[in-house]
Amino acid sequence: MTTARGLHAQVLETLGQQIVDGLLRPGTVVRPEAVAEEYGVSRSVVREALRVLQSLGLVEPRQRVGTLVRPTSSWELLAPTVIRWRGASPAYFAQQRELLELRLGVEPVAATLAATNTTSTDSTAAVLAAATDMAAACDRDDSRAYLEADVRFHRALLAASGNAVFAHFAGTVEALLRTRTSESRDTITRWTHDAAARHVAVGRAVAAGDADAASAAATALLRVTRDEFIAEAPAP
Repeated sequence: MTTARGLHAQVLETLGQQIVDGLLRPGTVVRPEAVAEEYGVSRSVVREALRVLQSLGLVEPRQRVGTLVRPTSSWELLAPTVIRWRGASPAYFAQQRELLELRLGVEPVAATLAATNTTSTDSTAAVLAAATDMAAACDRDDSRAYLEADVRFHRALLAASGNAVFAHFAGTVEALLRTRTSESRDTITRWTHDAAARHVAVGRAVAAGDADAASAAATALLRVTRDEFIAEAPAP
């Protein structure tokens, strides 16, 4: 038996993905009674799903009109849920490029701060440990372990900066990394020794306290990844 929470999640996922996919275009009126009838759920379940979508900027209630679908410019594009939906949509490559460009402005600075952060040696050690685990997973051809180590690496790097805002950004980065598991283009999503080595270079520089080397290594890591996605993106 599906619970009310389960029904809410199903309606939320369906409507959210349809909006992000462009099946429900900006300006479309979403009528709770029609959705409730289509999915065989109560209107209260639909209203709760619409409230979540509103908090993410995907819809907006209007008096005497109804609930309108909003354009991409209104979405909370750094929210993990929106990232997951965009990662399963035609916007996959655009999102990867956009967020990699953002990360180029964040993670090299985080690496610099982490290398000079003398108050948290455990955090800086965790960066190198995660990178080393990535290399080991690559040697074992273990995709799941590689992804989990990759997530830990970027979380540890941002946390080791000592900057609470950077640490909060880790949820966005993790969501982006996890969208790659549903993409079939192995040339850009499959783990490689070169990619693991670039992470290890960042980890070693951070652990050694070399701020310049840490920043340069993090920049190189992200630039290579960004360029791979740009090269593999389908023609517009």
